[in-house]
Amino acid sequence: MRALIWVGLLAITGGAAMAQDIIKVKTDKTVQGAMDALETVVGNAGATVFARVDHAAGAGTVDLELADSQLLVFGNPKLGTPAMQVDPLAGLFLPLKVLAYQDAEGQVWLAYEDPKHTMSDLDGVSDAPVIEKMQGALKKLTTAASQ
Repeated sequence: MRALIWVGLLAITGGAAMAQDIIKVKTDKTVQGAMDALETVVGNAGATVFARVDHAAGAGTVDLELADSQLLVFGNPKLGTPAMQVDPLAGLFLPLKVLAYQDAEGQVWLAYEDPKHTMSDLDGVSDAPVIEKMQGALKKLTTAASQ
């Protein structure tokens, strides 16, 4: 019984730690509007948009409902390449991703995982100067898109 409680506590605290590494930026825009704005600011910043995934539309294709949710996948070799030079496994976490979604209360958010956390298990990547550049770029892009 004691072991079961301990495992439960670890699962709960592990989930809380993970949630702290997800940065959320509030917006008054719709999911579509926020994602359109993000795609524009990403392009204007010189990054390449690789994909835009509409999760709600995908759910609809199998007759399931999902609140508005879209994912933008984008990158810039000036940021991604140095991370992969430190450890090629960084390529598992690149390109970068931002999710625009509507929560249960109807609030729309832009969310992304802190790249320092994402790449923390890789050899030296989370301490490389490029990680601060990625963090700054994600903050700047999501802030601009949210306004």
